[in-house]
Amino acid sequence: MRVLGINAVFHDPAAALVVDGQVVAAAEEERFSRRKHGKRPHAFSAWELPERSARWCLQEGGIEPGELDAVAYSYDPSLVEPGLEGHEGEWERLRTLYARRAPAMLAEALPGLDPGIFRYVPHHVAHAASAALAAPTPGEGDVLVLDGRGESHSHLSGTYRDGMLTTLGAQRLPHSLGLMYEELTQHLGFLRSSDEYKVMALASYGRPRFADEMRRLVRATDDGGFSVGRVDWSSLAKPRGADDEWDEEHADLAASAQLRLEEVLLDLAGWLHERTGSRRLAMAGGVALNCVANSRLAADGPYEEIWVQPAAGDAGTALGAALHVAERAGDTITAMPGADLGRRWDDAELAHWLATARVPYDKPADLAATVADALARDQIVAWFQGRAEYGPRALGHRSLLAHPGDPGNLERLNAVKGRERFRPIAPMVLLERAATIFDGPLPSPYMLFVHRVHPEWRDRIPAVVHVDGTARVQTVDRADEPLVADLLAAFEARTGLPVVVNTSLNTAGRPMVDDPRDALECFGSAPVDLLAIGPYVVRRGEVFAR
Repeated sequence: MRVLGINAVFHDPAAALVVDGQVVAAAEEERFSRRKHGKRPHAFSAWELPERSARWCLQEGGIEPGELDAVAYSYDPSLVEPGLEGHEGEWERLRTLYARRAPAMLAEALPGLDPGIFRYVPHHVAHAASAALAAPTPGEGDVLVLDGRGESHSHLSGTYRDGMLTTLGAQRLPHSLGLMYEELTQHLGFLRSSDEYKVMALASYGRPRFADEMRRLVRATDDGGFSVGRVDWSSLAKPRGADDEWDEEHADLAASAQLRLEEVLLDLAGWLHERTGSRRLAMAGGVALNCVANSRLAADGPYEEIWVQPAAGDAGTALGAALHVAERAGDTITAMPGADLGRRWDDAELAHWLATARVPYDKPADLAATVADALARDQIVAWFQGRAEYGPRALGHRSLLAHPGDPGNLERLNAVKGRERFRPIAPMVLLERAATIFDGPLPSPYMLFVHRVHPEWRDRIPAVVHVDGTARVQTVDRADEPLVADLLAAFEARTGLPVVVNTSLNTAGRPMVDDPRDALECFGSAPVDLLAIGPYVVRRGEVFAR
């Protein structure tokens, strides 16, 4: 079964290809178009399909559009209920119109595609499949989905047995934890449906002194759902303009909403676990990208194992829709092999790009040692290796790397990337070394949990320690990432530190670097000392000395 998955209706348009139950490719349209999140989540943008990422997925799989058995679209317009049209009112009808016309529009973009093979998959079912069917034990265990909204709901809880989903709870709109957090994001001067992670970071600077008011308005219900009342944000803290400084009341409001989100998430997981007794929980939906809440659930919740889809936002529904259709057709689903599902270039292609750009470069005998030397000298390294990541996290394929022992590197990297000063940067560490430095869920290959940094290490790796003493860790398994593992080992041999700073290779407002041109443009425009691109290195001093 050859299934192309498509996400398009809200934001983060993406495509994924599943062949005979195996994930072949997945990519977000933003990496091709260079528009952050691909588009804004307006109803009148629902016509924009992930045409370039879909073409690339088919090319990667060696499949022509006419050879597909199904196209799985992660939204079912027939499920939109009258009167639940959301805050956009009449615009919602335009969204469903575009969804109904998507088969014909995609067939026009992919000549040879039969519109008759289109399959609509309910949005939250696609989210659920992206987690439970892609997890290390596919199709076994509980699943929890929380986001802004789907067709008429904002939440799904259920359980998988032998690949089959049984839905046990679903919260109807307008109640939505995701939309509540989006409203707060906008109130605090950030871009909603984009910058919610900034609110999570800001929360660490505040006290939850508005928690009682949040508890009065946001509550779990007896049926496994929740109720979200209208929050008068301005009565709690004044609105913040996008260019204004934040102050204590903004941080306190963020802390209060974050705490209440965590508490309700625990209630929802507890309700689900009481009905299934499962050991495993898989999670997806935009709320599942809240790594602080994930860690609270791992620490205080009832599940022994929690696995979060690395592309937990709407981009992941392209993969989930394809997996769902493949499973329903009888394919045996194989676990997601990792988040590196995007584009790649061989050494000859990379050398051609460098020659075309007319930049001096060389091919060191030991790339890991060369990069470790640069990092040990406190240089910033742009790291472009292998296939691009699927999802919002840089996981050692499209990364900026730095020395964790220099406390100034937090401010330095935030300046390079044009980020707010309060935002943390993350560490990556060999899996076998992680427990000696960090306390939290391990392994953590996708940066979806926060970990307490052991006190004796906080002064040794200050660049990656957040104000609350935590870090969002990526563990590196040598079997999965041998080159990154070699780099970490080489850096430790030079510095005594088994940790390297890892943040995404991009600048403010731009998607993560994806192709060699993006990498060269970022290297040329930002104060990065060295670019490691495939087996080659480009040194800033040599480029700009000419």
